[in-house]
Amino acid sequence: MTNQNVIISEPRSGFDSSVLSLTPAIPGPLPQPGRFIAVPAKKSFKNIESGAGDHAARITALLDSMRASSPTRRSSETENIKSWIAHHPSALNMFDEIIKASKGKQIVVFLDYDGTLSPIVDDPDKAFMTSEMREAVRDTAKYFPTAIVSGRCRAKVFNFVKLSELYYAGSHGMDIKAPARGRNYRKGNNQAVLCQPAREYLPMIDEVYKSLVEKTKSIPGAKVENNKFCLSVHFRRVDEKRWTELAEQVKLVTKKYPRLRLTQGRKVLEIRPSIKWDKGNALEFLLESLGYANSNDVLPIYIGDDRTDEDAFKILRNRGQGCGILVSKSPKETNASYSLQEPLEVMYFLNLLVEGKRSSLQQRFQRK
Repeated sequence: MTNQNVIISEPRSGFDSSVLSLTPAIPGPLPQPGRFIAVPAKKSFKNIESGAGDHAARITALLDSMRASSPTRRSSETENIKSWIAHHPSALNMFDEIIKASKGKQIVVFLDYDGTLSPIVDDPDKAFMTSEMREAVRDTAKYFPTAIVSGRCRAKVFNFVKLSELYYAGSHGMDIKAPARGRNYRKGNNQAVLCQPAREYLPMIDEVYKSLVEKTKSIPGAKVENNKFCLSVHFRRVDEKRWTELAEQVKLVTKKYPRLRLTQGRKVLEIRPSIKWDKGNALEFLLESLGYANSNDVLPIYIGDDRTDEDAFKILRNRGQGCGILVSKSPKETNASYSLQEPLEVMYFLNLLVEGKRSSLQQRFQRK
């Protein structure tokens, strides 16, 4: 992979794990582990893609995937819960283990936005993060290269986060930009955009956006969001009785564009260019840009809550290094190693990282 920019990384210094504890970096006790709720195993959604099977089968597959994104919750089954927690323990409870693995390595932090830094809300335009969360992310970026990797367009997620010292990978990683300033940004290089592999699709995306807005305007609650290099059709506020109609309209539009593919998120249908690029590719690209391609001196930490984050979790698992953390209150099939239940726990985890780094630096200074 060829970088458009070369980013100068920070010194590769790790933690001194002996100075760390599980004391939260903000007042109050750590949240107690909540009850996990067992959900049915995920179905295969391979027929969601445009052109797969006949029209009726494609609509049925699409409806199945829409329902699966908001499954009916059942009574918890103790053994399933224990098994899931055993395989995906709380990242807060396992914090010392994570830090031990980072000894002598540079931690790089990757964060999804919706459901990770902000709560999932009915209106995607009102998915605001708290000022406390923003401060936690700002502090994290002071000590570790930090990136936001979101399905939203880069400009929109920046307007939510409002921190210029971060890397931003919008449109599921198809629009990556380095910090405008800061120690990770090479002096004298004004070309801030690192990667836009789907630029040629922009006219097509705009055309499909206009068609989808027109086709779905009669369905109450449906919202089409233009994320520049991809589109999102939100149905969180759509009556389930209208889902078939919505699915029909989306398929009518997308079947005319075989170069686009239809995927599924949390109560959202997403239309993307059919190129091999996702959040996992964005993670690899950013690590390479930071100088950590095929390096053993780095510990990537990726925190996300959505099905699209699984691409990044899978990359970390295949690399045999790094820490994937799924944000979820319910057991899910995942390639992540650890779990957190909600954005509040994400904030606690980030504050622990910052507190640990500060303690390590302070102890190192005292030894001199």
